[in-house]
Amino acid sequence: MIVRFFAGAAEAAGRTEQTVDGGVSVAVLKSALVDQHGAEFARVLGYCSLLVDGVLAKDPTVAYPNSTVELSSHLRRR
Repeated sequence: MIVRFFAGAAEAAGRTEQTVDGGVSVAVLKSALVDQHGAEFARVLGYCSLLVDGVLAKDPTVAYPNSTVELSSHLRRR
């Protein structure tokens, strides 16, 4: 799974893209990203839109193998 970060999400993650092993659910992905990127990322994540292959992800329990996930927030770190 490829995860792309935009705007405030990219700033909080300190990168614009990363690869995550396996086809995990949105909930598991978010948890793993927070564990990896920390408290500031967790705060920004609450303001993010999450798209999977260009479609808004609404069900956090669905797994998305071999997908591209995009996280975008309009927040910028201060």
